[in-house]
Amino acid sequence: MTKYALTGVTGHFGSNAVQELAKLVAPTDIIALARNTQKAESIVPAGVEVRPGDYTDEKQLEASLQGVDRLLLVSSQPGGPVARLTQHENIITAAKNAGVKYIAYTSFPHADKATVPLAADHTATEKLIQESGMAYSFLRNNWYLENEGAGLKAAVKGQPLVYTTGDSQVGWALESEYSEAAAKVLAAEQTKSVYEFAGQGRTYPDLITALGDAKAVAMTDDEYKKQLEAAGMDEGTVGIIISIQDLISSGALEETTTDLPEVLGRELTPIKAALQKVVNE
Repeated sequence: MTKYALTGVTGHFGSNAVQELAKLVAPTDIIALARNTQKAESIVPAGVEVRPGDYTDEKQLEASLQGVDRLLLVSSQPGGPVARLTQHENIITAAKNAGVKYIAYTSFPHADKATVPLAADHTATEKLIQESGMAYSFLRNNWYLENEGAGLKAAVKGQPLVYTTGDSQVGWALESEYSEAAAKVLAAEQTKSVYEFAGQGRTYPDLITALGDAKAVAMTDDEYKKQLEAAGMDEGTVGIIISIQDLISSGALEETTTDLPEVLGRELTPIKAALQKVVNE
């Protein structure tokens, strides 16, 4: 009997992944790890066991991973009091010490050769996993369509969607599709070591065309930065927005792979329907 575990099950990605996994394997064979176990118990499917899963507590993680065969490590968020890479190292070490045989990790597109700053923790985490001796799959997720939620919601209300990325493409897909694919990889008997998960490549103007009755405005980084500052946005947030635009401009999110629909076993949600879902959330 195979035991499966997932980290971060109270987050959007992890909570959907555990729901999807419970459709594929017996819920009693699933262990859900979360820092807030009370919250986790309120959202996981009946039969799923909840155990503590604080990314900063290696010993706690090792105890919680006892008896686990296959683990989905959902990458943590950067910027916390404990460095993200340290958190990931804690989980990898704990998994190895607990005897976990296989680990799937939500990584960054082409993390083995990506040079953008956002990829650094993922590249290092992949290396740690490779060195651990455990079997693995790297789930290199492209970009969640939900990341554009604020701009898309403003666009349908008449505000232009501003972008500085020219004709650079992004492999947008719904977060639920990435998390469903993660669950399917975790449950699969045969897996690849690397999946480059992405939707069809599209530009910001492509999104606006699909959204309908909205418009997009191209700017330079400096022009966009001044507009954001004039609107009263703080320096840190402005920096994040511009850095993501620069990430896209660099071509880091351009992708032609079909890994995501192949793992899902179906076509991705049509872009118009996906956009409406994001706008209506």
